[in-house]
Amino acid sequence: MKYFDWLKPGIYIKRWIIIGIIGGFLICIGIYPYISAFLNENLNSKNFYFVILCAGILIVAVSVWKAICSLLSLLEISNATELLSYKLREKDRLERGSKIVVIGGGTGLSVILRGIKKLTSNITVVVTTMDDGGGSGVLREDLGMLPPGDIRSCILALADTEEDMQELFQYRFKEGRLTGQSFGNLFIAALTGVYESFEKAVAKIHDVLAVKGRVIPVTAEDVTLCAELKNGEVIKGESKIAKGVLSSKSPIKRVYIEPSMVAPLDGVIPAIKDADIIILGPGSLYTSIIPNLLVNDIVDALTEVNSPKIYITNIMTQPGETDDYAVSDHIHAIQRHAGKKVIDAIIVNNEKMPDDILIKYKEDGAVPIYITRKEAKKLKKEGIQIYEDACADIKLGYIRHDADKIAEMITKITKN
Repeated sequence: MKYFDWLKPGIYIKRWIIIGIIGGFLICIGIYPYISAFLNENLNSKNFYFVILCAGILIVAVSVWKAICSLLSLLEISNATELLSYKLREKDRLERGSKIVVIGGGTGLSVILRGIKKLTSNITVVVTTMDDGGGSGVLREDLGMLPPGDIRSCILALADTEEDMQELFQYRFKEGRLTGQSFGNLFIAALTGVYESFEKAVAKIHDVLAVKGRVIPVTAEDVTLCAELKNGEVIKGESKIAKGVLSSKSPIKRVYIEPSMVAPLDGVIPAIKDADIIILGPGSLYTSIIPNLLVNDIVDALTEVNSPKIYITNIMTQPGETDDYAVSDHIHAIQRHAGKKVIDAIIVNNEKMPDDILIKYKEDGAVPIYITRKEAKKLKKEGIQIYEDACADIKLGYIRHDADKIAEMITKITKN
């Protein structure tokens, strides 16, 4: 009986496909006399074949229409007109949404973008381009191009494509010279070669993946991120900083870039100045967020606009970067490197993490970041609004931000 399970009642898609195939078969029979006429053959029963042809066309048309209606029923939409109306309303809502600029890099940034894109299609993501490790680092060294990893992740987060396409661009090769390299990185590298421009390659991939909003690198220049530790040691290279801190057991005093005078990419400053909301983070404090502020004119643009500037605090500390850091330590590190006040509000997770999940993190030296009443009171005196909520999401043993919850909190902040 298992061979007949496919025909069991469901949403009626399968039966309409079968009926459509039958209709196609009738069309083939009905069209025979016309082929015969073309071959100069005489048939006495053309009327019969004409009826068969019309019946086949009618059956195919009905089966296609019924199959579409069955699919629409999954969305609780009664007809194609309603579907079109729904799509147009949703598109209009997103296009009228707030202009949001998100600044940062890393996995955390791509996570929250999946929630923000439900609020608006007017999103500009400014991504750090100082990664020199992993697959991105290899491409940067071999091809002399900007590291594509963080940009690829953000583009995929904003893309409106099938899951299969998402998986394809995230796929990492497991054998040969390409081991550890992602298909998405290679695709961007290929487009860079075709158009002889990293910026044009990124723009092209927006079209390929139907991206809501745009993702742009903070600068097109080749920049090295450096860290000066409190013991005076200097570490050069983004991928080496955390390891260097852990091995020397000396925390980061400051980070800086070489060369020090770096221009932002065209479009970055206008996007910031035109934004209704500006978001920093989440992400690695010293290697994903602060590096963007070291690029010329970024801080000045942030301080010139009156739009709310929101910092999304990490849920866990990061070994080698923010060991033992409180929420205020993150804020003060950003303000110190910016040289000005660039944060108006912060989002902080207050959800208690399960002990069994925290065991793995504690083994690596990471602990949850919460805000105390005393610390909150102090930050409020500095003019920073605090928004706390349970905004953590645990999947496959990893703690991430809940994208939908973050989007909800951003909406709440902008209404206040």
